[in-house]
This record gives sequence, structure tokens and C-alpha cells, in this order.
Amino acid sequence: MTSKKAPVNMDLATVIGLLLAWGALLIALFMEGGSISDLINPSALIIVVGGTIGATTVAFSMKQILGLPAIIRNAFFSKETDLSQVIYRMVVLARKARQDGILALEEESRRVNNKFLKMGIRLVVDGVPSEMVREILETETISLQERHKVGENIFATMGGFAPTMGIIGTVMGLIHMLSSLDEPGKMGPAIAAAFIATLYGVALANLVFLPIGSKLKARTTEEIIAYDMMLEGILSIQAGDNPRMVETKMLAFLPPKQRELLGTGRLQSLGE
Repeated sequence: MTSKKAPVNMDLATVIGLLLAWGALLIALFMEGGSISDLINPSALIIVVGGTIGATTVAFSMKQILGLPAIIRNAFFSKETDLSQVIYRMVVLARKARQDGILALEEESRRVNNKFLKMGIRLVVDGVPSEMVREILETETISLQERHKVGENIFATMGGFAPTMGIIGTVMGLIHMLSSLDEPGKMGPAIAAAFIATLYGVALANLVFLPIGSKLKARTTEEIIAYDMMLEGILSIQAGDNPRMVETKMLAFLPPKQRELLGTGRLQSLGE
């Protein structure tokens, strides 16, 4: 079995979602007779963006903050996780182990690119007891979750700080406006400019930071499901289960509709 690297593709849902959200905001603005220039306020933008980044930096370590570009890239570009392909790989491994013995999997592990699966195969080949294999791989899964939680927490924190920074910017604008009460003609534009900071904060939180945080969380969930499937497949192979039993155990992780679509025994036949 040759394991190919999963292709890295742009996540169209993330891109389309952001375009729809910001597009709806701009369309509503134009329908009300406004223009983009009405929403431009450099000082408010500095307060909201700078304040949010600064407060978030305080909440996390510098190492975690410097890893933000990679986290953002993970939200827009993803390695496709094909669970049917995961099942197929494990069925082929099960057939190989059943025909040639567990030790024959050592050669297969060299052609596997997934680090988690490679580790599991090597543990089984080395004769590590199943309880220890489960413990090691579950620890690896927990470690993955903790690493990914950093990105989720950073964006959730930014989503919490941004509206507050917007309010701070609005209060500062109103203070400036109140200092010019002797010029009533300037009060209207000053109040409008002050509230732009609140708009920036709320918009960035709900149309950028929180959605990206949710996307990262969904991405982690998908990866954890794949890892759990691999874990059960590895333990099943170690126990000497036949390929059909390995397939059946792993199909249990899929939703009923997807399970019916694949069909028990169909994936096994692909490897023959």
C-alpha cells in the first residue's frame, strides 16, 4: 500500500463565508445610501485592531503569538481528510498482516506519510502490548487537541476583546465630541465617527475572529475522528481480526448515511 500525501486545498467554505458576510454588510450600506468612505476612520481602526492584538498578546506567550500565521493558514488551507480512504488503508494493512504476519507491516510503515498511523504500526510491529499502544496513541491524540486549542483560544480571545476595544474607541470619540459642545454643527459627524469604532469591533469579532476560531475547532474535530479510527484499526489488526471485521469497526465511526453509501465489504474489495 502506497500512502499519498493528502492534497492541501483552499477551504472554499471559509473564503465564501467571509465574502458573503462582508458583502452583505456593504450591500446593506449601499442600500441605505451610504458609501465606503463613511466607514473609514483610521484612528478607530488603530484602537480596535491595535488594542485587540495587544490585549491578546498579553494573554498568550510570544511563542504562541508568533505561530499565528501558521494557524491562519490552517483556517484557509486544509489537508483533505477522506475517512473512506482511512478505512481503505487500514483494511489493506489488515489483509497484509493476516497474509504475511504483523512483522510485514514494518515495510508498509515506510510508505505511510501520516505520522500517527506510522507510529501506531511501528508500535504493533515492535510487539508493544495493546494496552500500552492505546495509551501512547491516546496521549498523542490529546497532545494534538491541546496544540490545536491554542489557535482556537487565540481567535476566541480576539473575538472577545475586539467589541470591548470598539466600545473604548467610541467612548474616546464621545469624550472628544463633548469637548466641542460650543460647535453644535460638528456634533453629528463626531458622534457618527465615534460609533465607527464599535462597528469595527463588533464586525471583526463576529465576521472574522469568532468564525475562524470555530473553523479551527471543526478542523480539529475532523482530525481527531480520523485518529480515533486509525487507533481502533491498529488495535484490531494487532488483535488478529480479519479485514472485514476491521472495516466494520471503523465504519461505526461514520454517520449512518455515509456508512450506507460505502457499504460493508465494498472497501475491502477495493484492496483485492
